[in-house]
Order: sequence, then C-alpha cells, then structure tokens
Amino acid sequence: MPETFTLGTRGSTLARTQSQQVADQLTAIGGFDVELVQIRTDGDVLTGPLSQMGGTGVFVTALREALLRGEIDFAVHSLKDLPTAPAPGLLLAAVPARAEVRDALCARSHRTLAELAPGAKIGTGSPRRAAQLRAARSDLEVVDIRGNVDTRLARLENDLDAVVLAAAGLARIGRSSAVSELFEDSVMLPAPGQGALAVEIAATAPEPLKAALAALDDPDSRLAVTAERALLARLEAGCSAPVGALAQRRGSLLRLEACVASADGTRVIRGAKATDAFTEVAATLLGIELAEELLADGAAELI
Repeated sequence: MPETFTLGTRGSTLARTQSQQVADQLTAIGGFDVELVQIRTDGDVLTGPLSQMGGTGVFVTALREALLRGEIDFAVHSLKDLPTAPAPGLLLAAVPARAEVRDALCARSHRTLAELAPGAKIGTGSPRRAAQLRAARSDLEVVDIRGNVDTRLARLENDLDAVVLAAAGLARIGRSSAVSELFEDSVMLPAPGQGALAVEIAATAPEPLKAALAALDDPDSRLAVTAERALLARLEAGCSAPVGALAQRRGSLLRLEACVASADGTRVIRGAKATDAFTEVAATLLGIELAEELLADGAAELI
C-alpha cells in the first residue's frame, strides 16, 4: 500500500474545504496520508448560465478523467453535480453523512423572503431555485449569477438585495452567519443530492482505500440520494433542470418528496411517496415510481 493517496478536487474554497474534511477523516480511519491535487473543470472555466453549458457533468468530468487515467486515487464531488448515468470504470465508494439539505436566503439586513420589498433583486445561478422563487414571490426580480460563495455574497454590497445558496456549502466554509432564512420544503425543495458529498474511485483502486472509504459511507444518506437521483434519471432531467427532490428517513419509512416547476414559476407539480424497505433497490424504485406520477401530471412539459 502506498504511504500517500492523491485526492482530486476543484480549486474553489468550498471544494478544497470539503475535500480536506474527507481527507482528514480518511487519515484517521486508514492511517495513511492524503495529498490534494487541484483540477480545473469545464464548470470552473466556462462562463454564462449553467443551463447553457452543454449538459451535465461540467463540474466532474475532468476529475473523472483523471481518475480513469490513474493521475489521482479518488475524487470528492458535491453529489448534486454528478450525472445520474453510470460512469464505466468508476465506483461511488462513499456518501458520507449528509449535511443540511436546505437552501438558504442571504439578504441585506438579514431580511426573510417575505420581508423583501416588491421588485427586490435576488440572485441565483440555479433554474430550480429561480423557478421556486418566482412561484413564491412573483413580484421579485430573479437575477442569474455565477461565481464562488464569496463572489456571490459580495453582490449584496453592490447590486443585489439577496442571494440564494446551499446552506451546507455556507456551513462548510464558515459563512453560516450570512444566512437570514432557511427555506422550508413547502417553499423550496433542494436539488437531488444537495448537502451530500460523493467520493468516487476507479474500480481498480487499492483494497485498503476501498475499505477506508466504506467506513465513511452513511447508509441513510446513500439511500436518500439514491431515491432522489433515480427520480431525476427517470425524468430525464439534468442537474440544471427545475427539479427539486428530498428523501428522508422518517421512522420506519423512507419518504421522497419532489417538485417540477416551469421556468417562470407559474406552474409547480408536486408529489410525495414512501417505502418501508431500506435497500438501494427499494430506494431506486421509490424514485422511479414518484417520477412516473409526476410525468403523468405533465412534468415532461416543464423540464
């Protein structure tokens, strides 16, 4: 076994922070050193709206290619960035315990969504967030923005009244104090996989690394994201589509709630379904079955 394993990461503060957290956990579990290797992805280089970048995987493809070439031993992704299609030669080795799943409003003077004045400008780069914001407050102006967390928060000092970001990402880099409101599920469902990390390896990875990563895996988090991603796959929607989904273990049930919205927010289709079987097969079927119900209600027209 080599003394050091290499971990591929994007270069943003958030990506490096969450990768370092995984590295530290693996060092504690496996007793080996981990070296971070920074890799630029298309999502880091290209400009413009995410929905116009040519499909899913813009934040993960370069990392996956490095894995397959043997340039790195494993990679850490924000799970919501992973395409739902299988990746030949790669394994999802661990889904660590999920962080806060909700979206957060960060506003001037810590105002809530209800307290924002009519015509207030609210920034997001996510079609899903934009659609649900418009559904909740059609009188607001939703502005498309890009950039890292600090770049987006800085817009509050310039031209925006509020921005919407993932609460988990803010917490991971110590910026939770910027949050003025965490959205309830009834207002904004998160992206499938939001708040979760994905640790990928090549199928040929050394057994000690596989074993250490298996110890990091959280079964409830894996089942929840499995259901959410199965729904997304059945809807044939990418990570930039206006689809929200959240699966949670509630007592003896795994419950999945989802919504599909029109871009202008004038139409939102919602549904929920549960299963009492806690297996990956059952979670996958749960996602597929709820997706079928949403499609029967006209979801395909909105995606």
